[in-house]
Amino acid sequence: MTTARVAGQDFDLTASAVEQVVSSLEPEPIHEHYVVVRGRRYPPKQVLASATGLDRADFTTHQARAVLRRLGFGVYRRGTEDTVSPGSSIPGPHEGAEAAVLGRYRGRWVAQDGLDVLFDAPSAESVLQWLRRHNRTARVWQVPSSPTGAGSALSAP
Repeated sequence: MTTARVAGQDFDLTASAVEQVVSSLEPEPIHEHYVVVRGRRYPPKQVLASATGLDRADFTTHQARAVLRRLGFGVYRRGTEDTVSPGSSIPGPHEGAEAAVLGRYRGRWVAQDGLDVLFDAPSAESVLQWLRRHNRTARVWQVPSSPTGAGSALSAP
């Protein structure tokens, strides 16, 4: 358990309690920072606000990142997640970086912008609804279930 002081209030938080709260959340678009909870990326302020009941204006992204990091979650900045270092000898697009990023999404539909996975879901329709709701465009496709399988693709609005 971690005791965190946020917006002048003390909160006793556990990683499992945060995971339970997040399990019913749909991730919002990532602007710069994100936290990985159960393999999905969320804005840190969305997660901390949901776990504490605080208004997002009551704390900073830096505070949210610090609390979530202390709970053991990975916190990152877009474009800096370590996957495969450039210049590696892994063949394929982006020298294997894309394969490393997409490995956790096997069998799922994803909305992808470059190497960033904006959203993932078990169905293409869920991904397309998320894109429409957040007025975003992206390449939408199903990541193969196995490393040798072929994925499916759709044109996203």
